[in-house]
Amino acid sequence: MDKKDYTKQLKKIKSRTYFFCSIAILSIILLLFVIYGNFTNKNVFMEGSSFQLFTIDNYISSLDNSKTSLEIKYGFELFKNTPKYLGPQNGNEELAYAGNNLSCNNCHLFAGTKPYSAPLIGVVDRFPQFRGRENKMGTIEERINGCFERSMNGRMMPADSKEMKAFVSYLKWLDRFADKDGDYKHKGFVKIEIPNRPVDLVKGKHIFDNLCFACHGKQGQGLKIKNSLVYQYPPLWGDDSFNNGAGMTRVITAAQFIKANMPFGATYQVPILSDEEAYDVAGYISQQQRPQKINPEIDFPDLKRKPVSTPYPPYADDFSIIQHQMGPFQPIMEYYKQKYSMTKTK
Repeated sequence: MDKKDYTKQLKKIKSRTYFFCSIAILSIILLLFVIYGNFTNKNVFMEGSSFQLFTIDNYISSLDNSKTSLEIKYGFELFKNTPKYLGPQNGNEELAYAGNNLSCNNCHLFAGTKPYSAPLIGVVDRFPQFRGRENKMGTIEERINGCFERSMNGRMMPADSKEMKAFVSYLKWLDRFADKDGDYKHKGFVKIEIPNRPVDLVKGKHIFDNLCFACHGKQGQGLKIKNSLVYQYPPLWGDDSFNNGAGMTRVITAAQFIKANMPFGATYQVPILSDEEAYDVAGYISQQQRPQKINPEIDFPDLKRKPVSTPYPPYADDFSIIQHQMGPFQPIMEYYKQKYSMTKTK
């Protein structure tokens, strides 16, 4: 190869190198924009598992220090570290609205964004909303207080309090990732095929002892973050868990949550447990000792609206408490369909 050809070849190599380097740099810049939240379009959060807590952390940290942004940041902090600010050991009895050390993040995973873990994306736009438990139209503030009275085993916080306003501000901020009118494809829980039999407590215990104990402990006591009041993995029963008025004490609801989210690493796209396994372990957990909600009999003024797997009476039927707790649920569902033309799913 003579000098002229060598120079020509060298220019061609340089040109190609510059081209591929430019593509690589542009790709890196695009990736950084996505990770650090400089795109506000909801489509940045793609299907399924792309909702990650670090993404939300970066979105939140990129907010400015305006009054609205600070309120959103405070709501996010309350959501992730609830016991630090509102738990029984927070240092200020007036703010001890929670009666246990659970965080909102322990149930509404990835700061309320994980698909089918009762994500809170779009939830504010769906209120006011009729709730059968109260038999009336309710506000988002009332719904939050429902969690504090049940999942947190605590008491209501004033609707005009700094903390309540912060919670609502964070949830409103999450609405940007929803479709029109608060619709979100992955809201609520996944549907499962409910076994037409009672819960098998032996199988449920076997599943818990072989899979769930690694995070939640052999006695369901959970695991706290080191030197913190906050649970990394929440207790599933015992004094520091949710009370029997919480939705998670209903076998069908708990099974739906477990199916798409448990054990750690499971998603609705790649579940680990079968429907029957989720059903049995949910039943086993629901049968353990936990705090009892005060005045549970006032729930569901119209008893026909009570979910069939609600674990406490009274009921608008003659099925036993044990069957309402452990199934089979199909005969109860059929009863309401025949007598009241009501289709029950939970």
